[in-house]
Amino acid sequence: MATNTKRRIGDVEVGAIGLGGMPMSIEGRPEDESRSIATIHAALDAGVTLIDTADAYHLTANDVGHNESLIAKALSSYGGDTSDVLVATKGGHLRPGDGSWTLNGSPEYLKQAAEASLKRLGVEAIGLYQFHRPDPKTPYADSVGAIRDLLDAGKIRLAGISNANPEQIKQAGEILGGRLVSVQNQFSPAFRSSEPELELCDELGIAFLPWSPLGGISKASDLGEQHPAFHKIAGELGVSPQQVTLAWMLAKSPHVIPIPGSSRPETIRDSWAAVDLELTAEQVAALDAG
Repeated sequence: MATNTKRRIGDVEVGAIGLGGMPMSIEGRPEDESRSIATIHAALDAGVTLIDTADAYHLTANDVGHNESLIAKALSSYGGDTSDVLVATKGGHLRPGDGSWTLNGSPEYLKQAAEASLKRLGVEAIGLYQFHRPDPKTPYADSVGAIRDLLDAGKIRLAGISNANPEQIKQAGEILGGRLVSVQNQFSPAFRSSEPELELCDELGIAFLPWSPLGGISKASDLGEQHPAFHKIAGELGVSPQQVTLAWMLAKSPHVIPIPGSSRPETIRDSWAAVDLELTAEQVAALDAG
């Protein structure tokens, strides 16, 4: 079964593989900023038109929004047309600067965070804004209500949620008046518990954006060793296990758009090649089982 190079998020057409910006801005990020910018440019050259980020993708407390600023710099310095690039950012998950993650889903904070992201990205309206993670201290309806208000005010063009369960997806859809366009959850060969959310998004026609689709920054290079079925099929096809993984995800639903993280041009080029990788039904079944 062949995959297509294009998918949709709401009314916006994007490349079937996106670029996750996190590895360029947190622990272990490249010391040379030019390598990160070259990676983003390589992604655009390949055909990537969805770039994922968040205000929490940074290293120190005075570094908030590092990845958003980096992406804005890369887009402004790119020699080609970037009018079709959709930048997706998130708010509600914070990094105090000590390596930990905290939550703030209050409507007041989310609106402030969106304003700050808007300025860092240098746009009139954020392309896609997603509530990063549910905050137990704030009713979910209140947090999503803030996203609705941002949408109504024209601060954001599209609205999504992240790290959500099926009930929250349905609730968000109702609160947003049918304008929920994306769900960004963890999904990979090692982490498949988001299958119900993927299936629900497929049913509803909502984009499902798997984060850490290759298993995360520290494990992506060992994917084939950890998952023999992916290693075997990669060997048969003469491609990387990472390509097989992304092609497998694309084959699961026309609404899946994986967003592998990358900090080197060669890795995002390898990821993009998955859009042209054809898997048979038997191969997909073997990967589902493995």
